[in-house]
Amino acid sequence: QVQLVESGGGLVQAGGSLRLSCAASGRAFSNYAMGWFRQDPGKEREFVAVISWSSDSFYRDSVKGRFTISRDNAKKTVYLQMNSLKPEDTAVYYCAARSSGSYALLRNAYDYWGQGTQVTVSS
Repeated sequence: QVQLVESGGGLVQAGGSLRLSCAASGRAFSNYAMGWFRQDPGKEREFVAVISWSSDSFYRDSVKGRFTISRDNAKKTVYLQMNSLKPEDTAVYYCAARSSGSYALLRNAYDYWGQGTQVTVSS
C-alpha cells in the first residue's frame, strides 16, 4: 500500500512559479513511476507529467519547457517545478503512483492517488 500526500499549491500571479511536492509512504518507491495529473471542475482529469523508475520523463505539450518533474528516491518524494504559470494552469493537481515502473499517460494505469493540491493562477 502506498499513500501519497501533495503539498505546495497556492495562489500565484501569471508568470510566477510554484513547486509541488508529493511525499510517498511505503516500500519500493524507487520502483514506481510517478505522475502528475490535474483537474478543473467540470472537466476530466488530465495528464501533466510523468517520471519513470529510471527517471525518464514525459510532459503534455502545453507544459513542455515550463514544467519539470523530478524525484528524490531517498526522500520518497516527487516534485513538479512549474514556471511561467498561466491562468489555464489553474486546477487541482494530483500525484499518482504506478507500480509497474514504466511511464504511462492514462489515468487508469496508475494504482495510487493523492488527495490533490489546488493551484490557482491569476491573470
